[in-house]
Amino acid sequence: MKVSIERSALLKAMSQAQSVVERRNTIPILANVLIEADGAGVSFRATDLDIEVIDKAPAMVERAGASTVGAHTLHEIVRKLPDGAMVELADDGASGRLEVRAGRSSFSLATLPREDFPVMASSEYSCNFSAPAPVLRRLFDKSKFAISTEETRYYLNGVYLHASDAASGRVLRCVATDGHRLARVDAPLPAGAEDMPGVIVPRKTVGELRKLLEDDDMQIAVSVSETKIRFATPEITLTSKVIDGTFPDYTRVIPTGNTRRLEVDAAEFAQAVDRVSTVSSERSRAVKLSLEEDRLILSVNAPDSGAAEEELAVAYSDERLDIGFNAKYLLEIASQVDRENAVFLFNSSGDPTLMREGNDESAVYVVMPMRV
Repeated sequence: MKVSIERSALLKAMSQAQSVVERRNTIPILANVLIEADGAGVSFRATDLDIEVIDKAPAMVERAGASTVGAHTLHEIVRKLPDGAMVELADDGASGRLEVRAGRSSFSLATLPREDFPVMASSEYSCNFSAPAPVLRRLFDKSKFAISTEETRYYLNGVYLHASDAASGRVLRCVATDGHRLARVDAPLPAGAEDMPGVIVPRKTVGELRKLLEDDDMQIAVSVSETKIRFATPEITLTSKVIDGTFPDYTRVIPTGNTRRLEVDAAEFAQAVDRVSTVSSERSRAVKLSLEEDRLILSVNAPDSGAAEEELAVAYSDERLDIGFNAKYLLEIASQVDRENAVFLFNSSGDPTLMREGNDESAVYVVMPMRV
């Protein structure tokens, strides 16, 4: 194999590949990226056996072939090369080395046989549809903060992607929860997604997927089966196993009878919560919200470190209410609001609180209160 490739194209492909590769591997070949060159260009394939990413890049191919080389090492080399450099990758197959040359720099890297590289078995996808990158980006970005990190409840360690019914009609929906807070985000259902099986997309896959969704003009081809999900652009294909488990019935957690309505400037609210929580104890991070006619008082009382209080002008016309929350959860939910105002709907100080952006019901958040 012998190819010449522009540094920026190589860096982009290697960044995507090396982030899938785990730093610690018991199987040596999993630390490598598989480089395959043919007449159409060069592709870079990396896997951790749960996720596989293939990134195609334009290149001048002098000699077709394939090789595998340490993903992190090659990425570091390319990252440190000067901008605009042409990089030559050459592997004669016999020496067990990949030569990397750019300008006056040259490196000789150990390789492993390409035959050892595991290729993810292709799945029969029962559902195929395409969606604009900004739509998928919004669905995953607004829900991923609520993914659970508790390994024992593994079925909550991802985002539940499925087709569902909403007041506006059929929707493509992402839901994530960790038991303390929940995010439910909807988008219009793309053609072809009607019979999609509901799947739980793992946390790592959600992180890797974000890189495919940067380009606002890109259409993403999505393929779903009971065990795998694939996202593809013309250059990059990301295939992932889905979490083998049943996502709980989240509809039972979303309150429907919350009538006490608070409307507040989302940015002001987030900043005020951030300020008063500075003195909250690390363990509880509790912030108390005291509501009365058009006034909200945020307060923290931590015996060890001190107390803080801040008042905000808000729209609220119900009876007085005192309710406590974990400051981190409030901040994360408030930071999802793209519009000016956040609307909180309360029932009582012991019941889950609902939050949405203005009157937009396509993104709904639930947060559990805590005693203060």
